[in-house]
Amino acid sequence: MASFNKVILVGNLTRDPEVRYTPGGTAVADIGLAVNRTWFDKQANERREEVTFVDVTLWARTAEVAGEYLSKGKQVLIEGRLQLDQWEDRETGKQRNKLKVVAENMTMLGSRSDSVQGETSVARDENYAAGSDRSIPSDASFVDVPPKAPPEDDVPF
Repeated sequence: MASFNKVILVGNLTRDPEVRYTPGGTAVADIGLAVNRTWFDKQANERREEVTFVDVTLWARTAEVAGEYLSKGKQVLIEGRLQLDQWEDRETGKQRNKLKVVAENMTMLGSRSDSVQGETSVARDENYAAGSDRSIPSDASFVDVPPKAPPEDDVPF
C-alpha cells in the first residue's frame, strides 16, 4: 500500500526563528506557527475561531532565510511533511512523543511593507547540497531546488 505524507499550512509565527548550526555546519531553525480556523456557529449565531499551534523545523538555506527575514507575527506558508519525535523524559522516565512538521518549502506572505527588505519570496530547502553557494537573489520569487533527505549524522539532537 502506498503512503503519502504532505502538509500545507498558512499561519503566523508565534516567536522569532531560533537558528542554530549542526556540527557539520548545516543551519537548522525552529519556528512556531499559529494556524487559525474560523466558522459560523448557527446554534450560537456567532462567528467562532480556533487556533492550532504547530512546531516547524527548517533546514539549510531555508533556515537561514527564516532567521534573516522572519519575525514573530509574520505570515508564512509552509509545505512539508509530518515527523514524530520520540524520546524518554529525563525527569520521569516516561516515553514522550511530539508531532511536528519538517518544512520542504517556505513562502513568506504578507504585503511588501511587512517584509524587512520589501520582498516576498519562496525559499526551497537546499537540504545539504554539499558545497552549494546558492542563495536567494533579492529579486527572485522562486528558487527551484528538489528536496533531499538530511544525512543521519547531521541531526542536531
